[in-house]
Amino acid sequence: MTVQELPGSAAAAYRPTPPPAWQPRTDPAPLLPDVEPYRVLGTEAAASADPELLLRLYAELVRGRRYNAQATALTKQGRLAVYPSSTGQEACEVGAALALEDRDWLFPSYRDTLAAVARGLDPVQALTLLRGDWHTGYDPHEHRVAPLCTPLATQLPHAVGLAHAARLKGDDVVALAMIGDGGTSEGDFHEALNFAAVWNAPVVFLVQNNGFAISVPLAKQTAAPSLAHKAVGYGMPGRLVDGNDAVAVHEVLGEAVARARRGGGPTLIEAVTYRMDAHTNADDATRYRADSEVETWRAHDPIQLLERELTDRGLLDDEGRQAAARAAETMAANLREHMNADPVLDPLDLFEHVYVQQTAQLREQAALLRAELDAEEEAR
Repeated sequence: MTVQELPGSAAAAYRPTPPPAWQPRTDPAPLLPDVEPYRVLGTEAAASADPELLLRLYAELVRGRRYNAQATALTKQGRLAVYPSSTGQEACEVGAALALEDRDWLFPSYRDTLAAVARGLDPVQALTLLRGDWHTGYDPHEHRVAPLCTPLATQLPHAVGLAHAARLKGDDVVALAMIGDGGTSEGDFHEALNFAAVWNAPVVFLVQNNGFAISVPLAKQTAAPSLAHKAVGYGMPGRLVDGNDAVAVHEVLGEAVARARRGGGPTLIEAVTYRMDAHTNADDATRYRADSEVETWRAHDPIQLLERELTDRGLLDDEGRQAAARAAETMAANLREHMNADPVLDPLDLFEHVYVQQTAQLREQAALLRAELDAEEEAR
C-alpha cells in the first residue's frame, strides 16, 4: 500500500492511499430502485395488459382469498395446527407462481401456501405440513416447489445453491425465493444475496413487505430507504413494486426471471403489501396495530383493484364474478372434505426421507419403535 505525506513536522503523519481495488465493482445507479412502487392498475399502462392474463390473475386471486378463509376456519375447528394467512397479499403469491416456467423452482416461506397452490400443488397437500401429518406433504422435485419453510430465511441459501448448480450444469432454470420483511433481518438473507451476486446465480428474491414481523413494524427492523435498496450493497438490481397490483407484480417478476434466465444474475424485489389478518391464528394483531390502519388498506385490496380494471374494460360482468366465486367454493368444499377426514398415519414414517440411507442411530430408533408398536398390537 502506498502512503501520502501530509504537511507538518519532520515526523509527519501520513494516511494510507487505497490501492485500485477500492474502486466500485459496478455502477450503483442502475441498481437503485424507483422512488415509488411500480404500478400498472390505475395507470395508462393497464390498457395494454393482456386480457387473458388479467382474467387468469383474477380467478387465482379469488380462489386464493377463499383458500385463506377456509384454511383459517380449519384451524378454529382443530383440523389445522396453525395457519399463516396471506389475505391481502394474494397478488404477490399469484404473481410469483405465474411468473415461473414449469422447469423453474419456487422456494416458499411458511406463509406462501397460496403461491404453491397457484403453481399447481394440490390444496390439501399444501396444508399437510401445517397439519402436522407429514414432513412436507408433496414431492418437491415433482412440483418444483421446495418444502414450505418455517425457519425464517433458511430457504434463500438453498435457492441460491440450486440456481448456481443449474447454471453450472447448463440447465435453463431459475429459482424464485419468497420471504417476508421480517426475514430480511436474518443472516441467511444477507448471505444468500451475497453468494447470489458473486456467483451471478439465476435467482430472484421476492420480499413481501407486509408491514410487520409478527408484531414488529418495519421501522424497527431497518433504517434503509426501502428493503429494495439493500440490493445495491450486494451488486444486484433492486425493484420496488406495489404488492397489491397483481399485474405490476407479475410484470416485474417476469422481467427479473427473464433477466436471470439469460445470464443477467439475481434481482431483489420488494413488494409493498399488507397483512390483513393476524400473523397466524395464534396471534392477536389488535395488540400492536389499529383497526383504522387495516381499514385503510382494505381500500387497496388486490382483488378490488383488478376487478375494477376488468369491469371498466368490459372483460368481467356479474356472470364472470359468479363463475370465479363458484370455482373457489368448489375448491373450498373439496378442501373441507379431505381435511375433515382423519388421516391414517404410520409412526414409522418419521424415519423416512430424512437421509437417503438411514444412519445407524435412525435404524436403531426405528427398530425400537417397531418393537413397541408390535407389543401394543399383541396386547390388544
